[in-house]
Amino acid sequence: MATVANFLAKPIATVVPRPSSAVASTSSFVFFNYKTNSLFRRENLPKRLFSAVKVKAGAASPGKVGTPPAKDEKVQKIHSGEEFDEALKNAKSKLVVAEFATSKSDQSNKIYPFMVELSRTCNDVVFLLVMGDESDKTRELCRREKIEKVPHFSFYKSMEKIHEEEGIEPDQLMGDVLYYGDNHSAVVQLHGRADVEKLIDENRTGGKLIVLDVGLKHCGPCVKVYPTVLKLSRSMSETVVFARMNGDENDSCMEFLKDMNVIEVPTFLFIRDGDICGRYVGSGKGELIGEILRYSGVRVTY
Repeated sequence: MATVANFLAKPIATVVPRPSSAVASTSSFVFFNYKTNSLFRRENLPKRLFSAVKVKAGAASPGKVGTPPAKDEKVQKIHSGEEFDEALKNAKSKLVVAEFATSKSDQSNKIYPFMVELSRTCNDVVFLLVMGDESDKTRELCRREKIEKVPHFSFYKSMEKIHEEEGIEPDQLMGDVLYYGDNHSAVVQLHGRADVEKLIDENRTGGKLIVLDVGLKHCGPCVKVYPTVLKLSRSMSETVVFARMNGDENDSCMEFLKDMNVIEVPTFLFIRDGDICGRYVGSGKGELIGEILRYSGVRVTY
């Protein structure tokens, strides 16, 4: 989990290191009952909902710069700073994922096929590849973007860098793309208190449970759990409405976090018939599923 106060002081373009598996596996998650203020712990429910992207045989590698792209490969090769700026401009409000790589980097060659697969399935995301050792122009672009290690992934929206990471694994890349590329999401995106109130009013009757995922833009655990949220939003659409808010998006969102007493993220608020009936704090997939089922009226045995 991440503490809200710690993230407020961070700049927009912060390289977030990937947490070690040892730390992630021993994290303790706390449930908070909003009405009774009681704290209690649950056993982790091991259940894998979202597997890594499967890579087809013969997938390309970034080292093959001169090889014509396959028909279904949508990664745009960038050869200069001018091309890079033009690609960001043409993307408009779409998410842009730019990988900075080198032909001699084993890590770059390893993760590139996963980016190719993502480009085939995420039609609302623009994927760019910059080979830093291709020419003087690409080397200059890497210096301009302050790329020190590869593979390096930078995320942009409306020509503004919103996130960047380096040395990540395929599952982390997939999580980042899903988290920041919200246009294809079945999850309702909320941008302020007014959006929350509207969503609650729309679902005040009908019996559907609202699951509001509250996080921050550069929160590792928030990114980690989001693929599960997306999958659940599709499989439980008849009984549950899933929504998301990033507290550091604007002042209205941050004020909402303060009013809801959100101290750590991700926090999931459970709302039914206009009332907050509970919350879960943490990024445990099995635990989150258990709480959603519990507040949906399904009996869960731990």
